[in-house]
Formats: sequence, C-alpha cells, structure tokens
Amino acid sequence: MLKTIFSCLIALLLCAAAPRFDGPISGPAIITDGDSIRIGRERIRFFGIDAPEMHQSCNDDLGKRYACGEVSRDALRAHVDGAPITCNPVDRDRYGRTVARCYANGEDLNAWMVANGWAVAYREFSRDYVQAEERAHAARLGLWKGEFMLPSLWRRREH
Repeated sequence: MLKTIFSCLIALLLCAAAPRFDGPISGPAIITDGDSIRIGRERIRFFGIDAPEMHQSCNDDLGKRYACGEVSRDALRAHVDGAPITCNPVDRDRYGRTVARCYANGEDLNAWMVANGWAVAYREFSRDYVQAEERAHAARLGLWKGEFMLPSLWRRREH
C-alpha cells in the first residue's frame, strides 16, 4: 500500500514538473535577437539554433569588427517583415522561456537563420539543423563570411 502511494506521488510530481503547452503560440512578434522573440507576454527561444548575443562582435571577410548579434537580429527582422509568427513549443529552458520551432508564412525560421548563416546549429540540444549549417559554412554565408566565436563559447567567456 505504501509503495503504491509512493509511486503515485512520484508520478504526480513528474507530471507537475513537465512543461505544459496548450498548443501553438501565434501573433505579431517582437524580435529581440537572432534566436529569441516575444509574442504577447510569452518569451520564446528558437529550438536547436544559437545566434550571436546582442553584445557579441565578429570579424567580417576583411577582418573588420562588426556587431554580429545586431546583424543577426536585423536579418531575422527583415526576413519576417512584420508577418505574424507561429511557434510550436518543444520545451522550457532554465530561464522559463518557451523553446520552440517558429514559422512565418509557413517557413521554418529556425532553419532559415542557420541556412543563411545568421545562427549555428545548437548541437548540444539538437542535430536538426547541422546540414543547413554545413551548407551555409561551405557557401560562406552570413557569419561564415568572416570569423566568429560560437555564441555558446562567447557566453561562457563573458560570464
């Protein structure tokens, strides 16, 4: 009897701790950086990709420093061009943000950012965008035109 009660209690705790999603999150978005947006009050981090941080700088193809975090964000803003965004939640991160695959006009924005070289595949969490990254790297698109530090390494170094 005690074992059954204990098992039920563990199951309840696991269910309570699991992320809960009521379905897609849609609407006009505020693009905060190359892999994060806000729709209403919901903060959303793009699943499986990692874009430069807003204060991160990189070198262009001539070795000149530029604000690659801002350029990455601006590329996403220009591409979305005010279209509503729909995000399908996958998880929650340690900051309480929804982690999701996001779309505008039916296009996977996570994939677009990596395919155009403005973000990298975040291999620590997913391998979904590795091929898109490899193609962008080979074509020297976006960040790949010059030199940059992986955003995850940059964050570790700066904090």
